[in-house]
Formats: sequence, C-alpha cells, structure tokens
Amino acid sequence: MWRRLRSALGRLRGSPAAFPGGGRLPAGRGAMERAVVRCVPSEPKLSLRFVLPDGSARHMQRDQAEPLGRALARIATNAAKGHAKAAKKSKKARAEGGPAGEAAAVAPAVRLFSRDGEAVAEEVPNAAAWQDGAVLQIGEARYRVERNPPALTELQLPRSLLAGFPVCPKVSAEFAAPQHCLFRWYREQRPAAGGEAAAGDGGPAWVEAAAERVFTPSNALVGLRLKLRCTPGDGAQRYGPPREVESSGPVEAGPGACTFDSRHLYTKKVCGEGSLRAVSYNILADVYAQTEFSRTVLYPYCAPYALELDYRQNLLKKELAGYSADLICLQEVDKAVFVDSLAPALDAFGLEGLFRIKEKQHEGLATFYRRDKFGLLSQHDVAFSEALRSDLLHRELCDKLAKYPLVQEKVLQRSSVLQVSVLQSTTDPSRKICVANTHLYWHPKGGNIRLIQIAVALSHIKHVACDLYPSIPIIFCGDFNSTPSSGTYSFINSGGIAEDHEDWVSNGEEERCNMPLSHPFKLLSACGEPAYTNYVGGFHGCLDYIFIDRNALEVEQVIPLPSHEEVTTHQALPSVSHPSDHIALICDLKWK
Repeated sequence: MWRRLRSALGRLRGSPAAFPGGGRLPAGRGAMERAVVRCVPSEPKLSLRFVLPDGSARHMQRDQAEPLGRALARIATNAAKGHAKAAKKSKKARAEGGPAGEAAAVAPAVRLFSRDGEAVAEEVPNAAAWQDGAVLQIGEARYRVERNPPALTELQLPRSLLAGFPVCPKVSAEFAAPQHCLFRWYREQRPAAGGEAAAGDGGPAWVEAAAERVFTPSNALVGLRLKLRCTPGDGAQRYGPPREVESSGPVEAGPGACTFDSRHLYTKKVCGEGSLRAVSYNILADVYAQTEFSRTVLYPYCAPYALELDYRQNLLKKELAGYSADLICLQEVDKAVFVDSLAPALDAFGLEGLFRIKEKQHEGLATFYRRDKFGLLSQHDVAFSEALRSDLLHRELCDKLAKYPLVQEKVLQRSSVLQVSVLQSTTDPSRKICVANTHLYWHPKGGNIRLIQIAVALSHIKHVACDLYPSIPIIFCGDFNSTPSSGTYSFINSGGIAEDHEDWVSNGEEERCNMPLSHPFKLLSACGEPAYTNYVGGFHGCLDYIFIDRNALEVEQVIPLPSHEEVTTHQALPSVSHPSDHIALICDLKWK
C-alpha cells in the first residue's frame, strides 16, 4: 500500500501543474489555516492536528524518526478519503455517477515547505521537518505550521469566592508560562429592577471586570458569578487558543476584619536589596481540621463553615500574599492544597514553591522563595527515621539510641521530615543561604523524641551548611512543638543539652534515655519568645520559631503578632477571621 501511495503522490508532486514553481512554495492568496504540531524530545511520536478542506478534523500520531514522505502520503490518503465521503453525500455527485466517484478517490498533492519557501525533502525525519512557520499544502489549501504552540491543559477557579479576597486561578499550560498568559475577568450582569439581565442564547450576560492574573472582587459583586478567559502565551509572544471557565457559585460576603489585616500594614512592600522577609506558619492541615474530633472537641467554638478548606484557603492566600515575603516556610500542608491552591496562588505573587510530604501521611512541608531574589541551588530533604536507619552521618547517635529500645522504636515510627533548600541570590551569586523547615513530633510527653529529632536535623543541616556549602548562613523555621522552657528549645539556643536534662524522662522512667548532645551553630530566635503562637480552647503557648545564624544575620524588625483581643474575638483559633490554630511568625532580616 505504501508503494502505491508513494508512487501516486510522487507523480503528483513531480508535476509542474500540481505545484507551479517546482521546489518552491508558489505565491498564495488568502489566510492560511493552522496545522498544530506537538513534538517533545522525550516522546517517540509527534502529533499533528489540522482540518481538511472538506471540514473533517484530523489528529495524526507519527514517529518522530519516520521520513517526512510517509507522513505526507498518509495526509494525502486521509484527504482523498475525506473527499470521497463528501462526494458520496452529495446528491449531485450521485446523480452524475462514476466520474465524481473516481475524482474523489484521487489523492491530492501534498507537500511541506520551510518558512523560507523551499520544499522540505521527503527523507527528512518528521522531528526536523515540521518546524514552526513551515507551510503545509494539501491541494489548493494551505496551513501554517505551529510547532509546540502555547496551550492550556488546565484552568480552574476556586470553589469559594469572597469579596475582598484575591481569586487566584489554577493555570496549567504546555509550552507557555502563566506570567506570559493573557487574563480577562468578567462578572455577571446584575438583572435590572423587575427584569432579567440581557443575555444571548439563554445564558448570562457578562461584563468585563479586569485584565489581570489575580482578581479581587469588591463588595459590589456579592451575589454575582465570575468568568475568566485565559489566552496562553510564551516569552516569544506566541499565543494559543483561549479557554474560559465560570465560577461554580457567586461571590459571597467576606468575614470583615481579619487577624492579619493590621500586620499587612507593616508588609506592604517587598524588602530591599540585602534584606529578606521570612515567614514560618503552621497552616492547619485539612486532614486534621475536617474530623469529628476537631469539630466537637478541639475546635467546638469555631463555626463549621470556617473549618471548611475552601473558606480557610481564601483567608490563607490573602494573608500570605499580603506579607510580601521572600521566604515562606509552611507546616501541615495538604498535598492537594499545595498543588491546587497554594502553589498557583503564590506563583502569581512571584513565589516558587517546594513540597516535601511526610512519610505515610497526606500532609507535609512547603518552602516558598521569591524567584526574582533567589534561585534554587539544591534540595536536601530527609525523613528523620530513614536518616537514622541508613545515613552514616548519624551512626554515633544511632548507636547511643540503640541502648534505649523503647525510645528507639518510637523515634523510628514517627513520620516527621526535614526540608532543606540551598538558595542563591540572583543579584550576588556569592551570597547563598540554607533554609530548613520542619515539624517535630507533637505529643506533650514527647520531649525525648523531639530531642532526638532535632539532633538529627541539626546534624543534617551541619552537613549541608558546613560540608557541602562551607560557611553559608542558615535559617531554621518550623513548628517545633516545644515551648521556650523545653529541652529542645534550650538545645537549639545554647548549642548543647546535658544527659541529665528532665526532658530525657518526659514520658516516665520506662522511656528514659540519657545522652549529651551538641551542635556547632550559634542560633537565635529571630522573633524572640512570644506568649503564644498556638491558641486553642485547651492550650496556648509558643511552639513556632524562626532560628537564624547570629554570626551572619541580624533582625531588622519583627512584625507584631495580632493583639490578644484580636486572637480571642471568637474565643480561640481557628475562627471566621483566622484560618489556622497557629499564628504566623514574620521578621525582616539582613546580612551582617
């Protein structure tokens, strides 16, 4: 079959009547259709989409290494079949009999011309032949080849829209970047008094509201739905076909004043050169907020709707965006929340995100950094249990722990992880920083477990910040589940812990494990020791910290925490005006 097709196609291609001008593209008239080629080096086949002159759409998959001639022969066959089908449906063709049927079966001349008008040789592999700007000619029809044009693969709006809170769409694209896409927002037209809004085809009428990536609806839009039209684009100012998405529900009224509103007054602008703003925040994972125990025992004072993920995400995205941070370390981040909500939202505000899930859990840690200030050099994440089992770096500690099998078993059962990222300044490549993020074991009687975990963490950070990247400063953020009076805090702050510290027997004599520990860093709690960073019905205390290398960094300012009155307006946290049971720590730092 291939030989017959090639022969027929060759006769047509060789005929000057078929293509005047021989091996060059003849002058054309009128606009060209599109032939969209998707060709990715990691995939064996390329795809080709176009619409034949008879109106039938074609989607072809061809081997990238295949000679162009075979692909063109297949296009000719498809065009002939399409023409034959059209002829059969034509009453005129059936009335005229045989000749029309014969004409329909003849394959049209098909050739590919480069962007400079030269015919592409048939032996050229498909991957090299189908270049952007080339012209495909099928009979009299011409198609402009668009190779890997920008294309949207996903466009979503959040399910919950609140007036006064930013709406950040999730945009996934191929051969495009959200920062190069075009965004147009529309609102429903409110019905006139005593009548319906004008609409076409029975749908709602839409009025353009904004042309920006992130849209914050005003109170005037409460009760109205939103629509987003996104046109994918790339850095070369190429644009692909647009897509539209409508919100599933209307804009709802916001909660009014939030606990973070007054804090945003201190963080309106991004820090200048030589300074950076760091945030550490346990955002309360949805897997913990959406349990019967949470609703009835932990947070019975919180309105049920305020524990819903969509509601809390509205508050959280506005809070984090308003801090204008350069580094954000988050704990208790649901994987789906990171992928579908936080990463897209913070990307729109110039932040790049990294995620590390806990062992055998659905939540983990996230670190975000401002991409115009920092680039990522390397990641060195570890799970504490796995590091103790297999990393020679912790052999000495592991040997000590082996003497206390009950404690050893508990430590190895924990799912806690450490996220370590080495960042480099985009303006001064000599300036690097090691950013660590963790969430230690939570149990009130688990002080001995936390001491082992923090010893592993500091040993691993030492390997990164002293061995791999000698003498780079560190910032160590997290929910340490340790108050300032604890052994863990004392160990981090002072550089050592005695073997007779009371935390070694935090869970009774049966789980006693006595061992001296030390680390080489000079660390300082940048935000001091607040009265509390966690405030729930049955407990309040300081559990979260931003530790900094006091030899290399100093504190410019600490953003004040919400007042006690603000925190307790709705009894405790979380609440309708605060999305978590923890409070974010924020400070501005500068290099010494």
